Amino acid sequence: MSEFKFPTEEVELPSKGLIYPKDHPLSSGKVEIKYMTAKEEDILSNQSFIQKGTVLEKLLRSVIVSKDINVDDLIIGDKNAVLIATRILGYGKDYKVTIAGQDEKIDLTELDNREFDITSITPGVNEFHYTLPSTGVVLTYKILTGRDEKAIEREIAGLKKVNKESDPSISTRLKFMILSVDGNEEKKFVREYIDNSFLARDSRAFRSHIAETQPDIDLKYITESGEEVLVPIGLSFFWPDF
Repeated sequence: MSEFKFPTEEVELPSKGLIYPKDHPLSSGKVEIKYMTAKEEDILSNQSFIQKGTVLEKLLRSVIVSKDINVDDLIIGDKNAVLIATRILGYGKDYKVTIAGQDEKIDLTELDNREFDITSITPGVNEFHYTLPSTGVVLTYKILTGRDEKAIEREIAGLKKVNKESDPSISTRLKFMILSVDGNEEKKFVREYIDNSFLARDSRAFRSHIAETQPDIDLKYITESGEEVLVPIGLSFFWPDF
């Protein structure tokens, strides 16, 4: 039986590969993915994967050609780029979605990688600095990966078991993102700073800084009514007939 060769495409990563170690396969700034087939549709329809929240991870593991690439190593912005490229190759560029009661048809090929300041990056190092506007405290932080996101979800789930009414999402993400405070890298010190000394206005400014500067796909979209919104990546994104 002859071996089938699936057509593939290269995806340009928003990070350009600059924040991955130089010997890492993602440092090339590109990821080769194959076109979706019936095998990937089986993954998308697998109820166990859907209920566990692992369906998109399973999908990416299936379409990424290189087995040397661990999906968990991808930063969130790069992962978004691969997901959108996979959706385009699988079901086409048109994404029909309802926004504020209006039917919209978004051309996914018009979503570009967001520009970011490469001068702030030391090639091969996922580490950045930000000075808080109110207190002048200098934070060293990293951009979260898929592995970090899993750890965050586990910690939040554990905290909610202790207090079901709590929602520690913001503070928990900050604890995984911030590496040092004014040069102090001790994890206990960083966590106590976030819980007890991190002013709300500084926290908001820091999160805005992250949202504006980290490598990602620019998901801003202008609706027919002229309103600027973020492209919603919901259930219908990979299930156009849902």
